[in-house]
Amino acid sequence: MDSRRLAGYFALIGTLQFLISMAIAESLYPGYSVHSNYISDLGVGSTAPIFNSSIVIFGVLVLIAGALLLRALRMPFTVAMILAGMGAIGVGMFPEGSPYGLHTIFSLITFLFGGITAIFSYRIQPRALAITSVVLGAVALIALAMYVGEYYASLGWGGMERMIAYPILFWALAFAGYLIGKYGG
Repeated sequence: MDSRRLAGYFALIGTLQFLISMAIAESLYPGYSVHSNYISDLGVGSTAPIFNSSIVIFGVLVLIAGALLLRALRMPFTVAMILAGMGAIGVGMFPEGSPYGLHTIFSLITFLFGGITAIFSYRIQPRALAITSVVLGAVALIALAMYVGEYYASLGWGGMERMIAYPILFWALAFAGYLIGKYGG
Protein backbone atom coordinates (compact mmCIF):
# COMPACT_ATOMS: atom_id res chain seq x y z
CA MET A 1 0.00 0.00 0.00
CA ASP A 2 1.22 3.49 -0.84
CA SER A 3 2.57 5.25 2.27
CA ARG A 4 0.44 8.33 1.54
CA ARG A 5 -2.72 6.22 1.50
CA LEU A 6 -1.64 4.50 4.71
CA ALA A 7 -1.02 7.92 6.26
CA GLY A 8 -4.58 8.84 5.29
CA TYR A 9 -5.95 5.81 7.09
CA PHE A 10 -3.93 6.56 10.22
CA ALA A 11 -5.12 10.19 10.24
CA LEU A 12 -8.73 9.18 9.57
CA ILE A 13 -8.87 6.52 12.29
CA GLY A 14 -7.08 8.74 14.80
CA THR A 15 -9.37 11.70 14.19
CA LEU A 16 -12.61 9.71 14.15
CA GLN A 17 -11.85 7.81 17.33
CA PHE A 18 -10.93 11.07 19.07
CA LEU A 19 -14.11 12.88 17.98
CA ILE A 20 -16.27 9.94 19.08
CA SER A 21 -14.42 9.54 22.39
CA MET A 22 -14.68 13.28 23.07
CA ALA A 23 -18.45 13.18 22.49
CA ILE A 24 -18.79 10.18 24.80
CA ALA A 25 -16.69 11.85 27.50
CA GLU A 26 -18.74 15.07 27.20
CA SER A 27 -21.97 13.14 27.69
CA LEU A 28 -20.60 11.26 30.73
CA TYR A 29 -18.98 14.25 32.47
CA PRO A 30 -21.43 15.54 35.12
CA GLY A 31 -22.70 19.03 34.23
CA TYR A 32 -20.30 19.46 31.31
CA SER A 33 -20.82 22.60 29.23
CA VAL A 34 -19.17 23.27 25.86
CA HIS A 35 -19.50 26.96 26.78
CA SER A 36 -17.93 26.90 30.22
CA ASN A 37 -15.66 23.85 30.26
CA TYR A 38 -12.32 23.40 28.57
CA ILE A 39 -11.98 20.39 26.31
CA SER A 40 -9.20 19.20 28.60
CA ASP A 41 -11.54 19.18 31.59
CA LEU A 42 -12.51 15.81 30.13
CA GLY A 43 -9.00 14.61 30.98
CA VAL A 44 -9.60 14.73 34.74
CA GLY A 45 -12.10 12.87 36.89
CA SER A 46 -14.28 10.02 35.75
CA THR A 47 -13.84 10.71 32.03
CA ALA A 48 -10.02 10.88 32.20
CA PRO A 49 -9.40 7.31 30.98
CA ILE A 50 -11.58 7.89 27.90
CA PHE A 51 -10.25 11.31 26.99
CA ASN A 52 -6.56 10.89 27.81
CA SER A 53 -6.19 7.52 26.10
CA SER A 54 -8.09 8.79 23.07
CA ILE A 55 -5.96 11.91 22.61
CA VAL A 56 -2.77 9.87 23.04
CA ILE A 57 -3.99 7.43 20.36
CA PHE A 58 -4.90 10.41 18.17
CA GLY A 59 -1.43 11.91 18.65
CA VAL A 60 0.37 8.63 17.94
CA LEU A 61 -1.62 8.03 14.74
CA VAL A 62 -1.11 11.62 13.55
CA LEU A 63 2.61 11.32 14.30
CA ILE A 64 2.80 8.06 12.31
CA ALA A 65 0.85 9.64 9.45
CA GLY A 66 3.22 12.60 9.47
CA ALA A 67 6.26 10.31 9.46
CA LEU A 68 4.83 8.34 6.51
CA LEU A 69 4.17 11.57 4.62
CA LEU A 70 7.62 12.91 5.47
CA ARG A 71 9.18 9.90 3.74
CA ALA A 72 6.89 10.26 0.73
CA LEU A 73 6.63 14.03 0.32
CA ARG A 74 9.39 15.72 2.35
CA MET A 75 7.42 18.93 2.82
CA PRO A 76 7.31 21.45 5.70
CA PHE A 77 3.71 20.61 6.55
CA THR A 78 4.72 17.05 7.44
CA VAL A 79 7.10 18.36 10.10
CA ALA A 80 4.28 20.54 11.46
CA MET A 81 2.00 17.49 11.42
CA ILE A 82 4.52 15.45 13.41
CA LEU A 83 4.82 18.27 15.96
CA ALA A 84 1.02 18.48 16.26
CA GLY A 85 0.91 14.73 16.89
CA MET A 86 3.62 15.01 19.53
CA GLY A 87 1.67 17.83 21.16
CA ALA A 88 -1.50 15.74 21.30
CA ILE A 89 0.40 12.89 22.94
CA GLY A 90 1.67 15.37 25.54
CA VAL A 91 -1.87 16.65 26.20
CA GLY A 92 -2.95 13.13 27.13
CA MET A 93 0.20 12.29 29.07
CA PHE A 94 0.10 15.54 31.08
CA PRO A 95 -3.56 16.33 31.86
CA GLU A 96 -4.77 19.58 33.42
CA GLY A 97 -3.06 20.24 36.70
CA SER A 98 0.24 18.68 35.65
CA PRO A 99 3.31 20.46 37.03
CA TYR A 100 5.27 23.18 35.25
CA GLY A 101 2.40 24.06 32.93
CA LEU A 102 3.18 21.04 30.75
CA HIS A 103 -0.46 20.59 29.77
CA THR A 104 -0.74 24.17 28.60
CA ILE A 105 2.52 23.92 26.63
CA PHE A 106 1.45 20.71 24.87
CA SER A 107 -2.01 22.14 24.15
CA LEU A 108 -0.43 25.19 22.54
CA ILE A 109 1.88 22.98 20.45
CA THR A 110 -1.08 20.90 19.29
CA PHE A 111 -3.28 23.86 18.38
CA LEU A 112 -0.53 25.96 16.79
CA PHE A 113 0.99 23.22 14.66
CA GLY A 114 -2.41 21.74 13.84
CA GLY A 115 -3.46 25.05 12.26
CA ILE A 116 -0.11 25.45 10.52
CA THR A 117 -0.34 21.92 9.14
CA ALA A 118 -3.73 22.62 7.60
CA ILE A 119 -2.44 25.78 5.94
CA PHE A 120 0.81 24.22 4.70
CA SER A 121 -1.04 21.26 3.18
CA TYR A 122 -2.41 23.48 0.41
CA ARG A 123 0.54 22.64 -1.85
CA ILE A 124 -0.42 19.02 -2.46
CA GLN A 125 -4.20 19.24 -2.75
CA PRO A 126 -6.64 20.16 -5.50
CA ARG A 127 -7.54 23.83 -5.54
CA ALA A 128 -10.92 23.65 -3.76
CA LEU A 129 -9.58 21.47 -0.95
CA ALA A 130 -6.44 23.60 -0.73
CA ILE A 131 -8.53 26.75 -0.24
CA THR A 132 -10.70 24.97 2.33
CA SER A 133 -7.57 23.81 4.19
CA VAL A 134 -6.14 27.32 4.33
CA VAL A 135 -9.44 28.71 5.61
CA LEU A 136 -9.77 26.02 8.28
CA GLY A 137 -6.17 26.51 9.40
CA ALA A 138 -6.58 30.30 9.47
CA VAL A 139 -9.81 30.06 11.49
CA ALA A 140 -8.03 27.83 14.01
CA LEU A 141 -5.06 30.18 14.32
CA ILE A 142 -7.24 33.31 14.59
CA ALA A 143 -9.32 31.57 17.26
CA LEU A 144 -6.10 30.58 19.03
CA ALA A 145 -4.95 34.19 19.07
CA MET A 146 -8.34 35.29 20.44
CA TYR A 147 -8.24 32.53 23.05
CA VAL A 148 -4.72 33.43 24.20
CA GLY A 149 -5.87 37.07 24.37
CA GLU A 150 -8.82 35.92 26.51
CA TYR A 151 -11.40 37.18 24.02
CA TYR A 152 -14.09 34.52 23.86
CA ALA A 153 -16.96 36.53 22.35
CA SER A 154 -20.23 34.99 23.52
CA LEU A 155 -18.86 31.48 23.01
CA GLY A 156 -17.21 31.20 26.42
CA TRP A 157 -13.74 29.78 26.81
CA GLY A 158 -14.99 26.27 25.99
CA GLY A 159 -16.68 27.40 22.81
CA MET A 160 -13.68 29.43 21.69
CA GLU A 161 -11.39 26.48 22.35
CA ARG A 162 -13.60 24.42 20.06
CA MET A 163 -13.21 27.10 17.38
CA ILE A 164 -9.53 26.17 17.49
CA ALA A 165 -9.91 22.40 17.69
CA TYR A 166 -12.83 21.65 15.36
CA PRO A 167 -11.43 23.30 12.20
CA ILE A 168 -8.21 21.30 12.67
CA LEU A 169 -10.11 18.05 13.23
CA PHE A 170 -12.40 18.69 10.24
CA TRP A 171 -9.36 19.46 8.09
CA ALA A 172 -7.76 16.19 9.23
CA LEU A 173 -10.83 14.24 8.13
CA ALA A 174 -10.96 15.93 4.73
CA PHE A 175 -7.21 15.58 4.16
CA ALA A 176 -7.26 11.92 5.21
CA GLY A 177 -10.09 11.26 2.76
CA TYR A 178 -8.12 13.00 0.02
CA LEU A 179 -5.04 10.86 0.66
CA ILE A 180 -7.03 7.64 0.75
CA GLY A 181 -8.89 8.51 -2.45
CA LYS A 182 -5.95 9.84 -4.43
CA TYR A 183 -3.44 7.14 -3.52
CA GLY A 184 -5.79 4.18 -3.30
CA GLY A 185 -5.12 1.54 -5.96
